[in-house]
Amino acid sequence: MKKIAVISAILESPQATQKEFNDIISTYRDIIRGRMGLPFDELDMAVIAISVVADMDTINAFTGQLGKLAHVTVKTAISKKDV
Repeated sequence: MKKIAVISAILESPQATQKEFNDIISTYRDIIRGRMGLPFDELDMAVIAISVVADMDTINAFTGQLGKLAHVTVKTAISKKDV
């Protein structure tokens, strides 16, 4: 069963992690429905929200890879309802 999820990520020192972060995102592009990024250049940080539709194993694999990156904090909100 598929779920809708919103993956939020805070990148501290985005210049150091941005390429790796984007490489992982491109791997999962088939489940991504939307992405919003907000740079906080003055703080050397960025906030990114990614909306996805996928099964739980795929969502967990995706967030797990993002969460392993240095200087990246990831949290996920997942729908209770199957879609």
